Amino acid sequence: MDAGIDLDVAAVGALVGDPARARMLIALMDGRARTAKELAYGAGITPQTASSHLAKLLRARLLAMERQSRHRYFRLAAPSVGHAVEALMAVSPPRPRAARPDRPLDALRLARTCYDHLAGRLGVRVTGALVRRRLLKPMGRDFRLTAPGERFLTRLGVDVGKARGERRAFARQCLDWSERRAHLAGSLGAAVARRCLDLRWVNHVREERTLALTPQGLRGLRTWFGIDWKR
Repeated sequence: MDAGIDLDVAAVGALVGDPARARMLIALMDGRARTAKELAYGAGITPQTASSHLAKLLRARLLAMERQSRHRYFRLAAPSVGHAVEALMAVSPPRPRAARPDRPLDALRLARTCYDHLAGRLGVRVTGALVRRRLLKPMGRDFRLTAPGERFLTRLGVDVGKARGERRAFARQCLDWSERRAHLAGSLGAAVARRCLDLRWVNHVREERTLALTPQGLRGLRTWFGIDWKR
């Protein structure tokens, strides 16, 4: 162990390890802000208990809070928090069947957002197609966008230049909790996800982070990425 690294990993682990706080963080993984009441309901706890948990997450800078009129809205403090939660989900064992929620997870595993980028089978397959065509190259924790890759995404309508200018990781590898493989994150991953939404290839399912593929999306994946979704 490097004695020069002074990071209190245990403190963050203890915060995230609480089941109610973990459910709150996961509920915010779509990048949208929610009220304390909404988070309390999703975590199955009282608003008073939720306030205590939220205060701890704010102090640890895992969450950020915004005021609008009389309401307070909470969101993940940064994309890196979402990546960390997704990575923890990827190495977490499944809960006993009796403890699992009744809501099926099949749709969430197929296509979802992880903070602001594509995840699940959809995110992994899109990333895999870019890597196979050498448009993206894995490099350590990140991907490198090649010159042909930049031309390809620009033709698709992705604003690569704007993504490069953001103050965050550009093309980060994010371990997918359901596929156990990396999908494209960072500002480039967010730009690709936004373009898929703008093209109406995918739609958000109600207020959840589940995504539904549209007929246009099926055609787009086949035409642009060579992905036959039925396989």
